[in-house]
Amino acid sequence: MKPNFSWRLRIFNLNCRGIPYLSKHRGDRMKRLGDLLNMESFDLALLEEVWSEQDFQRLRQKLLPAYPAAHYFRSGVIGSGLCVFSKHPIQEFTQHVYTLNGYPYMIHHGDWFCGKAVGLLVLHLSGLVLNAYVTHLHAEYNRQKDVYLTHRVAQAWELAQFIHHTSKKADVVLLCGDLNLHPKDLGCRLLKECTGLHDAYHETRDFKGSEEGCTMVPENCYVSQRELEPFPFGIRIDYVLYKAVSGFYISCKTLRTTTGHDPHSGTPLSDHEALMATLCVRHSPPQHTPDPTQGPAERSRLISVLKEAWTELDLGVAQARWWATFAGYVIGLGLLLLALLCALAAGGGVREVAILLWTPSVGVLLGAGAVYLFHMQEAKGLSRARAELQHVLGRAREAQDLGLESQPALLLGQQEGDGAEEQ
Repeated sequence: MKPNFSWRLRIFNLNCRGIPYLSKHRGDRMKRLGDLLNMESFDLALLEEVWSEQDFQRLRQKLLPAYPAAHYFRSGVIGSGLCVFSKHPIQEFTQHVYTLNGYPYMIHHGDWFCGKAVGLLVLHLSGLVLNAYVTHLHAEYNRQKDVYLTHRVAQAWELAQFIHHTSKKADVVLLCGDLNLHPKDLGCRLLKECTGLHDAYHETRDFKGSEEGCTMVPENCYVSQRELEPFPFGIRIDYVLYKAVSGFYISCKTLRTTTGHDPHSGTPLSDHEALMATLCVRHSPPQHTPDPTQGPAERSRLISVLKEAWTELDLGVAQARWWATFAGYVIGLGLLLLALLCALAAGGGVREVAILLWTPSVGVLLGAGAVYLFHMQEAKGLSRARAELQHVLGRAREAQDLGLESQPALLLGQQEGDGAEEQ
């Protein structure tokens, strides 16, 4: 590779809101999305909520000349909704389905049936190895009473671990997607602290788009205005995150968002705003002073977020075990009731009543059994994530006592030389 190597990457990300039969103007929006992608000719287009594989196939046919490589990530009952279109050949791809993803009995939310996941594709660009990740975390339906907070924190931790274990041979790491996390939310802070990823919105000096970089704004006609009432400018839950390793340096030259409408036709492409970033990767960065965050302040920040995440997961484990115990009691009572009904039916005294109550009793027993099995699985999944966090937290405290520097690299095995070029 030449010493003066540099590469310019144009990235597009959008949550498409492509729910068959439910999303308004889905076909028209997908058509206009294809037109926009062909017109702009990005290096990578990473999409979420393309729930219909037919929509993906239509986009693929339309985008084939400009984006010869594409992949649709399949998982769950409905699908992950994740897909990618690339101007460059895809060398490898894989995916990881999150262990915890909501509750099957919350049918009206539907996240459990989707199989939320993170998809990975590996590109080789003139000797540069790029790992690009696309993901969609569990939705937040009620910010005041968020019953899915623990699951999103666990997903953020799994995502950080997946990136860590799959990016060791990468020169550049890129993560795009709908995290369903506000910038200061626990899951978002945990992900950034544990991976060292940089937020394009904070890093770029050339930003044009919605106020405060929001990706769901009141001006968008597909957005629920009631949900955005506490946020006059909107919310920012979609991200372009990146980092360079192995001596490469990366910067975000420009970042654009749509502002409640299609930049060409005026009608929104989705209820989310699109993100369009231009990244510049260089082999030899200009001289600059060491990052002042590689010190005690960074170590303290990492330990703080790990402790906060551990506490949240611990609460989740306790709650999951409570529900499993409750379901266990219901199973026990159900078995006693069935035994009583069998005795009554055999006696013949109230046989008709016993037979009438038999079916609902069996239904309650089977339902309680399903709840017990699910929450036991949830408790084990949360316990696993909590144990991993406990281990990393212990190492962080040891390193703090020893006064070691570059904390995230030491704890999570990141390669030296990570950094973002100064703008």
